[in-house]
Amino acid sequence: MTADQDRADGRTLRGQRRRAQIIDATLRIVCRDGATGVTHRTVAKEAGITTSLTLYYFATLDDLLLAALTSVTDGYTDRIRRLIDTDDDPVGGLARLIAESAGPGRERALAERELSTLAARRPALRPVARRWRDHVAELARTRTGDPDAIETFVALSDGLCTAILLDNREADPDHIRAVLDKALRGGAH
Repeated sequence: MTADQDRADGRTLRGQRRRAQIIDATLRIVCRDGATGVTHRTVAKEAGITTSLTLYYFATLDDLLLAALTSVTDGYTDRIRRLIDTDDDPVGGLARLIAESAGPGRERALAERELSTLAARRPALRPVARRWRDHVAELARTRTGDPDAIETFVALSDGLCTAILLDNREADPDHIRAVLDKALRGGAH
């Protein structure tokens, strides 16, 4: 490797770290103050950097919000993808993922919900906001071909996540799995 390549790789790595720092600061603000609290100025202050640096990496507020939502959504969709590809019980895995919204995954789940809801008003966020729903539907299709059951399963997954965040209490993955299973059976008893 040449000295020029080393410098270029170092700049790339520093740039990636700076972007991650800005995204993390954005997510902290979303969790603390909601998406309406996110501005280039508030993110810069939270990250301990200049506003011009946030603008260098994210020219618009939509760019910044999109990067934050992508960061959270990618984590969820990667986990759902692994459940689909490798888990013997993907519905149980999804139930555990949803239940995490009540515990260690609460902050990320709250940020995802907040930013996904914002997508209703900010079209640039919609494709990324739909990823969770698309992957949950794909997971449901591993168990049923009934389009109504799949739609119910997706809506129920969304609703369970929201209810857990609103209730701010323990969530039982076994109960969540049972409810999701019922949706896949078309509501049959």
